[in-house]
Amino acid sequence: MTSEGNGRLLVVVGVDGSTQSIAALGWAARYAAATGAAVRAVLAWHYPTAAGQPPVGVAPRAIRTETEQLMQDSLDGAIAHVYPDGPGADVDTRISYGHPAQILIDESKEADLLVVGSSGHGAFTGMLVGSVSIHCVTGAFCPVTVVRGNHSG
Repeated sequence: MTSEGNGRLLVVVGVDGSTQSIAALGWAARYAAATGAAVRAVLAWHYPTAAGQPPVGVAPRAIRTETEQLMQDSLDGAIAHVYPDGPGADVDTRISYGHPAQILIDESKEADLLVVGSSGHGAFTGMLVGSVSIHCVTGAFCPVTVVRGNHSG
């Protein structure tokens, strides 16, 4: 699969602002530079529901607007960390509403590679691989790279 029919590879990377996700973004940036691929940085969020339940519907407008601005700021910060001179035209960003694993799996339908950190903000301390990573590895429509460690440079 190639990015939107333009003949370029597309690397989708999940970013939640954690050091692990910034490391994944850094890995994706280096991979894209080496292969000529475009990068799509995706941050997913959802309004909390009862414990163990998937997100339902959408957040109230006031919460959604404020939260999406906070999420965009977080995503912009991660990109600025990895691309200190600016990302250029080869990076686009998406803020999506829904469970992060499902959003990334859906994004993988258009991707040549999906990159995720080994754990993010939702991981339990000490886990080697987070639940979003495991869901992506088992459900993605393209190859998945799980980046371990916190080196983003």
